[in-house]
Amino acid sequence: MPATQEFLLGEFQRTIDDRFRLSIPSELGDLLTVESTDCILAKERPGCLSLWSAPVWKAKIDEGVELVKQKMRAGKLQERISQVQRFGRLLSTRHRAVQLAGRGRLVIPEGFREFLGVEPGGETQILGAAVCIEIWHPAAWLKYLEGRMPRFRRLFDRLSR
Repeated sequence: MPATQEFLLGEFQRTIDDRFRLSIPSELGDLLTVESTDCILAKERPGCLSLWSAPVWKAKIDEGVELVKQKMRAGKLQERISQVQRFGRLLSTRHRAVQLAGRGRLVIPEGFREFLGVEPGGETQILGAAVCIEIWHPAAWLKYLEGRMPRFRRLFDRLSR
């Protein structure tokens, strides 16, 4: 991950329009697209998509994929071929290249719309997740937040030592 990457923080509510476009707040989008308007949209968990700077994503994913390829070439994954297939399936459908258009507008592609679970005219929560931007279905975000917020202090202490 590039050392110059900005720390993305903030919480915003936005509505998806009838053409599945979503306006990413400039406070987040401008920081994400400093190097390039090319982005990667990824399925994170049901009800949550993440938006990454393409150069950051590429560095992150290429390193892991290369390790899997090396293990395959060395014959270390012969007994785990079903796991390799599952990895390939999920990797094939997990992310897609997108661009932020004028005014930070993002079109949510088909396949990602269903995963997010928000219909046109529906609300979303847009969050700065430090290294990427997350787009949440409001109910999924609330459930996640309720489960994680009580442990925030411990996480903060662990990461900031």
